[in-house]
Order: sequence, then C-alpha cells, then structure tokens
Amino acid sequence: MSQPESAVADSRAGDRAGGSSQRGKEPLSALAERHGLRRAIARPNLPVYLRQLWDRRHFVLTYATSRNVSKYSSSALGQLWQVLTPLLNAGVYYLMFGLILGQNRDLTNYTAFLITGVFVFSYTQRSITGGAKSISGNLSLIRALHFPRAALPLAYTIQEFQQLAISMGVLFAIVLVTGEPLTWLWLLIPCALLLQTIFNVGVSLLLARVGAFVRDMNQLLPFILRTWLYTSGVFYSIPAKMKDQPDWARFLLEFNPPSVFIDLMRGLLMGSYRHDLVRNGFPHASMGQLWLYAGIWAAVALIGGFWYFWRAEERYGRG
Repeated sequence: MSQPESAVADSRAGDRAGGSSQRGKEPLSALAERHGLRRAIARPNLPVYLRQLWDRRHFVLTYATSRNVSKYSSSALGQLWQVLTPLLNAGVYYLMFGLILGQNRDLTNYTAFLITGVFVFSYTQRSITGGAKSISGNLSLIRALHFPRAALPLAYTIQEFQQLAISMGVLFAIVLVTGEPLTWLWLLIPCALLLQTIFNVGVSLLLARVGAFVRDMNQLLPFILRTWLYTSGVFYSIPAKMKDQPDWARFLLEFNPPSVFIDLMRGLLMGSYRHDLVRNGFPHASMGQLWLYAGIWAAVALIGGFWYFWRAEERYGRG
C-alpha cells in the first residue's frame, strides 16, 4: 500500500474510533429516546392522565370512605364528632361574636346565619388542609404503587364531602327549628354544594403540590386559613359591615370565594337573611351575581389547580 493510501486508511480508522468514542459518551437519556424508551414514571399527557384518574375512581371513593370510617374509630362518640365539632365551634363563635360583640343586631335569625357560615367554611377549610398534606403524608403509598397522584387530594375532598352530607342534615333541622320556611330554593342547594366542591378540589390540588415540596406549608397554612375565616363573613354580615365603605372594598370581600359560597347558601336557606338585607338597605350582591361568582371560582380553581398539579406529576415521591 502506498503512503497516500495508508494515510487515508489511518484517517478513516481514526474517524471510526472517534465516532465510537463519541457514541460511548452519549447521555443515557438521549440513547433511550433514540431507541423509543421512556421513563417508567414519566408524566402522561393530559387526556391520558384524566382517563387514568377516571379508571381509579373506585379506589378514590373507597380510600375516602375508609379514611372517614377510621378517623373517629378510637373516639367514644365516633362519627358524632363530624357534627359535634362544627356545632361546638359555632357555639363558641355565638358567645364571642353574637353576644359579646353584638354582631346579631342587624340579623333576625343569627343562629341559623352563624351555623350556616361555620358549616360551609369548615368544608372548604378541612378540604384544603387535607389536600395540602395528601402528598407529603402518603409518600410510602406513592413510592409503592403507580397511580395518578391527583387521586389523593381528590379523595381527601370526597372524604370531607361525605362528612358535610351528614352535617347538612343537622343544619337543615336547625334552620327549620329557628323559624325559616322550607322553599323551592332549597332544591338548588346541591348545585351550590357542587360548585363549592369543584372549587375545593382545585385549591386542594394546588396546595397538594405546594405542600409536597414546601415543608413549611403545614405550619403556615393555619394562619392563612384563620385570616380567611375572619374575612369571609362567617360571624358577621359583610353588607352590614361595609355599608359605609367604598363599593370596591365591599366587592373585594363579597368576591372572596368562601364569602361567595357562604352567602349563596344563606340566600338559599334563609328567607329572613334576604329580607334583612333589603329592609336595612344594605348594598349587596344579588343571587344571580353570587351564582356567577361561584361558577367563576369553581372553573378557575379546578382548571388552574389541576394543571398546576399535573405539571409536577413525575416529581411526587422523589428524593
């Protein structure tokens, strides 16, 4: 072989060696992608994820029910605490805000007004609290089984809805005993609860992701919820308190999500509350506006919360 031919052969051999060396340094992720492989915990696209979540609906319901049954299993009164807890809270609030601070002056039926506010707000409060811990508190389950992680915050909200269903029976009895009439508006109560449940699911999903990666969230959340409690009109009538304030300030409080769901439920349950607002000339959101606000909050919370949670699907339980 002549010298030029030998040089060409050496050059080709060097190229082949360099190519082999380069391929040997190829990242494993690129190599897997080139051969059509994907991570076992890779996040599925949104339609597939929704279908997987629907396929696990029986697991979600069973998990929520079992948690509900076991929650008070060690208590002497058992499931009665589902009703006693909000009632005892309402009793304390009635003493402080109704009698001592005189918030009952502008309202004909302050007892039903207060208990309705406590029950409705407690539903959102417990759903959010449970949702925020749903991922960080179930790491062993997440690491052991493959399932859509959104099933956990959804199950926690369903658990609270099951408790609310029992509490609502007590609330209806209290409202009737305190003199409120049974009207056709009560037929719309399931629609109001559905919108609130959708909102609760969305916020629970959002905070489930935050709680999974921000460990201080569980310490900060009680202060956030307590502030939310005092600004949601649970103990007082927002229209009465804000009658001499600018319209924008009243709107901010009335558009607050718990305020919307509380006032919507009061408007459906209590004819006296609607009459008090009109009789005293308090500016307030109409029932039509409250339905609109409730629909907006439910849609925004569910779409935003679900998308935000799904984006981190493959990161839950890692590390």
